[in-house]
Amino acid sequence: MKFSKATDYALHTMLMLAVDETGKPVGVQQLADKQGVSPTYLSKILTKLAKAGMVESASGAGGGYRLTRRKEDVSFLDIIHAIEGTSSLFDCGLEHGEECLIQKVMLEAERRMEQQLKQTKLVDLVKEMKVAAK
Repeated sequence: MKFSKATDYALHTMLMLAVDETGKPVGVQQLADKQGVSPTYLSKILTKLAKAGMVESASGAGGGYRLTRRKEDVSFLDIIHAIEGTSSLFDCGLEHGEECLIQKVMLEAERRMEQQLKQTKLVDLVKEMKVAAK
């Protein structure tokens, strides 16, 4: 199983915004430079995050992006769903219906992974970063 690069960049971008405690918008160029990615590509990712209500943009000289939700309320799963959507990772290609034993195992594994991602919040990583910096 593999998440897209967009999810990787979205997770890192959201963490960068969560770590910034100034409350000021952070420019897309600055966010892109820190990740070594095109600002145009990152803008598309930020648009998806904005549509999901996680970030907002401010235009003008001091413009950029900032979180709209508290970092305590944003989970990894929220970010992943904003980028990847909510469809299941596994889809049984055979017509077994709900009694497919393989699909049951795969869906249960996915449910457990999603639970872990839902429990992991941006604030958890911000705290870890502060401890590591000491």
